[in-house]
Amino acid sequence: MRRRKRLYWKTLVALALLVGLYALFRTEIQPIIDEMAKMKMDGVISTLMNNAINEQIADGVIDYDRMVLLEKDVDGNLTALRTNMSEVNHLKTQILHLINIRLEQLQQQTVGLPLGSIILPELFSGQGPEIPIRLISIGSSGADFENQFSEAGINQTLHRILLTAHVDVTVLVPGGTVNKRVTTEVVVAETIVVGSVPQNYVTIEDNRE
Repeated sequence: MRRRKRLYWKTLVALALLVGLYALFRTEIQPIIDEMAKMKMDGVISTLMNNAINEQIADGVIDYDRMVLLEKDVDGNLTALRTNMSEVNHLKTQILHLINIRLEQLQQQTVGLPLGSIILPELFSGQGPEIPIRLISIGSSGADFENQFSEAGINQTLHRILLTAHVDVTVLVPGGTVNKRVTTEVVVAETIVVGSVPQNYVTIEDNRE
């Protein structure tokens, strides 16, 4: 009889301990893992997206002269800057396609979070066994071009075209999943405009059909 009581109380204590550890994990450790997983994936995917875009730039796929048409009058004065929207839309499709291919490749890999960075980051940051996290699904993705003008000298203006791309992803972590939107911005083309920038210049965003 006594043995049964001891076994009963041991079982009860063990269950209480397990419940307490689970509650501690869900309330204290899980939020840290989720936040660190978001930060880790943000860095990994941002690098992936930047590399994909820079590859397009290096290959000459993104070219200022094909994206923007400069119009001048008979005296050579700049009268208009017009966006080649067919080229812009074509570039968006190409870039997003390449980014999605790279993300699909990333799905085959596992990224680790050092345990020391979660438990005692002040002492063991970056150390200890790694907790695996993995990209399991890709949601929506998008890309937008925008203009940036700044002074570059006397009667000169630096015109930059920036690309902002984003993807929504779901990441598998111990204890569940987390959703993350990763955004990156890259200067994809630029030129020096000599003379005043025409006031009637239509931006890339406003010139959509």
